[in-house]
Amino acid sequence: MLILAGLGNPGVKYANNRHNIGFMAVDEIARRWSFGPERTKFHGLAAEGTIPTPSGPVKALVLKPQTFMNESGRSVGDAMAFYKLTPADVVVFHDELDLAPGRFRMKAGGGAAGHNGLRSISGRIGPDYRRARLGIGHPGHKDLVLNYVLADFYKVEEPRVEALDRACADAAPMLAEGEDLKYQSEVSRLAPAEKLDARSASRERLGR
Repeated sequence: MLILAGLGNPGVKYANNRHNIGFMAVDEIARRWSFGPERTKFHGLAAEGTIPTPSGPVKALVLKPQTFMNESGRSVGDAMAFYKLTPADVVVFHDELDLAPGRFRMKAGGGAAGHNGLRSISGRIGPDYRRARLGIGHPGHKDLVLNYVLADFYKVEEPRVEALDRACADAAPMLAEGEDLKYQSEVSRLAPAEKLDARSASRERLGR
């Protein structure tokens, strides 16, 4: 059993925000693999389904916390406890400022890097869960970050976001098998990002 938790803020007002790309990705996974209907559960919206793999179908729960970003850990923690899972069974899809737009990386464990959703989850279940990091780029100065992540994607960005979400869904059998590096490579192959500028490449190398 896997929990595929997308991070975002609830409500129409935030639906197309950069901060909500995690919601968008898990919605596409649920659609692609014909998960059941969403239900209100675990302080969030949850949908159950299975993802086919060469080893057999893997049960999964797509979860979108409805607690607002800063309290995401309540939802994820309650779901993990209910299913008696470990942090390794939790994959959190979230926006990543320190990856260029369209870039995708997997990571297990680590810090929150200023992301309040990750900080909340780590405070509830510890840091050793898996992270699916969806690049949105950085506005260039820390004082601009809040308005940037809470702004909608520009129209010109939407095709790239949609392609990345589809790739995350299409490659999900690798994720369900626990093949995180293969999943990362396949998502990147299916939705290749634009070439990095020098500043973005430097930030990625430093892991910022």
